[in-house]
Amino acid sequence: MGSYNDGSSGDSDSKIPTIKFTKLFINGEFVDAISGRTFETIDPRTAEVITKIAEGDKEDVDLAVRAARHAFDNGPWPRMSGYERGRILSKFADLIEQHTEALAAIDAVDAGKLFEWGKAVDIPSAAKTVRYYAGAADKIHGQVLKMSREFHAYTLLEPAGVVGHIIPWNFPTTMFVVKVSPSLAAGCTVVVKPAEQTPLSALFYAYLAKQAGIPDGVLNVVTGFGPTAGAAIASHMDVDVVSFTGSTEVGRKIMQAAALSNLKPVSLELGGKSPLLIFNDADVDQAADQALYGIMLNKAKPIYGEVCAASSRVFVQEGIYDEFVEKLAEKAKTWVVGDPFDPKTRLGPQVDKKQYDKILSYIEHGKREGATLLTGGKPVGTKGYYIQPTIFTDVKEDMLIAKDEIFGPVMSLMKFKTIEEGIKCANNTQYGLAAGIITKNLDVANTVSRSIRAGVIWINCYFAFDDDCPFGGYKMSGFGRDHGVDSIQKYLQVKSVATPLHNSPWL
Repeated sequence: MGSYNDGSSGDSDSKIPTIKFTKLFINGEFVDAISGRTFETIDPRTAEVITKIAEGDKEDVDLAVRAARHAFDNGPWPRMSGYERGRILSKFADLIEQHTEALAAIDAVDAGKLFEWGKAVDIPSAAKTVRYYAGAADKIHGQVLKMSREFHAYTLLEPAGVVGHIIPWNFPTTMFVVKVSPSLAAGCTVVVKPAEQTPLSALFYAYLAKQAGIPDGVLNVVTGFGPTAGAAIASHMDVDVVSFTGSTEVGRKIMQAAALSNLKPVSLELGGKSPLLIFNDADVDQAADQALYGIMLNKAKPIYGEVCAASSRVFVQEGIYDEFVEKLAEKAKTWVVGDPFDPKTRLGPQVDKKQYDKILSYIEHGKREGATLLTGGKPVGTKGYYIQPTIFTDVKEDMLIAKDEIFGPVMSLMKFKTIEEGIKCANNTQYGLAAGIITKNLDVANTVSRSIRAGVIWINCYFAFDDDCPFGGYKMSGFGRDHGVDSIQKYLQVKSVATPLHNSPWL
């Protein structure tokens, strides 16, 4: 199934960056964890240790929150004009661009991201996201209200305070800037807990933020584990807002911790089991490309199914089903699995052994439950966490591989007859993050897009993410939106101000 490249040419070694930042970033300084403990971050290409990282826990979170609170209550960041915050964020974006190669290499080593894709897309897009919110910083304002009584009233949009960001491992760079940029633009201060699997780029971004002129205490990064550092952020009495992207299981725990502490608002972007509906009038060749792209993006070039919005359930109308299956199998076999530093590689490794084992376990579940393995299904190579792109046919909707979020390169392929059946199949999930529709019929596209309960619908495309397009879920995929101007709102408080009008000629 396809081919494998282990990167043994040695060229990849020349691109591996020197790891400069391994400590917590608190109040503008890199510091050891109070406990002195460290943990290993692993290279998924080889399963070898990259370096040791400071292991922050509750005491370190307390320090970071204290720094963020002081910076919010007494520092210049929330008090400077939006224009000034925007200028500093723009400089931050410039520095990201200047360090594109180093950042792409860090994400390749730490997360298995494709190096060339990182240089061409991920890191430049991160700079673009920061600039988007830099431009929005001076456009945050309330409204003048038309009262029914003799009052003049207006609303103020004020920064919410200290924000805790708990981010996942699948897009270390993208998630960092998508969370941090709007909250900083709003005038908040932040404490970031990156995923323990991929802590390195977050620390590099903290360094660049300081170089850009973001004041001490405004941006803090505490590396560590979810049950300790992450839980401390969620339950902290002095954190005003929590934003989390990750599993539905952990999202529940964060909501509970927020409720039991200070009733802080929570934004959750959680799991998904997104459907892709392909109708009879679709171009089969293009539809097969979209289907592969929809499940393999992240460690795929255009991390390999490691996307919450991945189209892991593909429903094909019966008129083109057989042709589509043949075309899909043909295309999947051409994908090269291998070292993310090799330009020929289209699929990189899974992020760690736990995820690798989980995916292989689900593949075995699929076989035992009676699904037919069309392609893939096996590990690749002798080192690292590589898995073949895997496609199952003859999948039933009650099978685990069709219900659970696998977060890997495993596609469940199913057949439907009518539009109504397709809509019913698409909605037959506890999740509602995203969906795709492939059809040339505008009426079908309109009907189906309005009938699927999901936060974003892509028609004749997939993963059409953009800074201006809000992203988030329905149902157990969470609530709150990232991207777009909408995402700034969750980091703001609305304050109403009213004053009497005396002897006014009009209200």
